[in-house]
Amino acid sequence: MYRANLHLRTASRVLLRVAEFGVRGFPELVRHAKRQPWERFVDPGRPVRLRVTCKKSRLYHSDAVAERVREGIATRLGVEQIEVTTGAERDDERGGQAVVVRMAHDRCLLSVDTSGELLHRRGYREATAKAPIRETLAAALLLAAEWRTDAPLLDPLCGSGTIPIEAALMACRVAPGLHRRFAFMDWPEFDAALWQRIHDEATGAVLPRAAAPIQGSDRDAGAIEAARANAARAGVAATVELERHALSAIRPPAMAGWVCTNPPYGVRVSERAELRNLYAQLGKVVRAKCPGWTVAMFSADARLERATTLPFRPVLRTANGGIPVRVVKASIRTEERATKER
Repeated sequence: MYRANLHLRTASRVLLRVAEFGVRGFPELVRHAKRQPWERFVDPGRPVRLRVTCKKSRLYHSDAVAERVREGIATRLGVEQIEVTTGAERDDERGGQAVVVRMAHDRCLLSVDTSGELLHRRGYREATAKAPIRETLAAALLLAAEWRTDAPLLDPLCGSGTIPIEAALMACRVAPGLHRRFAFMDWPEFDAALWQRIHDEATGAVLPRAAAPIQGSDRDAGAIEAARANAARAGVAATVELERHALSAIRPPAMAGWVCTNPPYGVRVSERAELRNLYAQLGKVVRAKCPGWTVAMFSADARLERATTLPFRPVLRTANGGIPVRVVKASIRTEERATKER
């Protein structure tokens, strides 16, 4: 569990299952709740955050379920009352131990959150540009693209630099959770010596630089300024090349690599119409300047995707900011540029 929080690049959080049982009444729920070893995870002096969902169960009122679970936790800890708050994932920063209660088809799943703040919060991205992508999604793009960390990487629409920074962290073997705290550190049973050993192993694996160039560019000066600040906080400023220039002015390394990017989607129809030229230019530029390269990007609109005229195929489906997206991937054949030059 310590290693999962430290090393997972695409997970939002790590939950530890405490118990699973069938339940059809509130007395039964209290009885099961107070049998669980809450003293392992909850300090009686700290608040508990309950996140409850109920689906197709006789116990369908989430507040009533939360009250019975709270009662069971307090009884197990030997206290009359325990401070409880309820809320969704956005309440992570309020402190306290999160307990997830899921009622489904008259079965109850009790879990404790081991992570605390969502795992995409690596700690480096204080400066953002327009429509930033989460760190976990940037890592998912790189993994779905099957980027090799010994090959060049280029993001020609990098914004605040999340994709090239995540690539640099991967290439330099920097664990994504190396510089942050986790909820399990406040548990009564936290093993500080074990955590220190695992953390030291991760620190010792870090490389000073990536094996191949990692580049990011954007025409927005503010975005590049934010990207450089983020790269410095992430400790990869020396291995990420960030430049301000237009898409047409990219200067990819001679060795073939990967273009990985997150172009704007355009939520409204008028915006999508304006973006067709951008997507068409993206396809034209990478065909001309990146022969032999692999291109991968997030796409929310098949019409914009087709405007690139690249032979994309889908490799992953997910969501970004509530918008359904997919990662699409294509290979640029080396003979395409030669044909154009002739």
